[in-house]
Amino acid sequence: RRIATRYDKTARNYLAMVKLGCIRLFYQRLRN
Repeated sequence: RRIATRYDKTARNYLAMVKLGCIRLFYQRLRN
């Protein structure tokens, strides 16, 4: 179970990073 929970946390963190990256690119395009 530890491996599964650890993988779940990394997956959530990865999704969060991807969302932040997309938001940053979106805002940069709006500024330009």
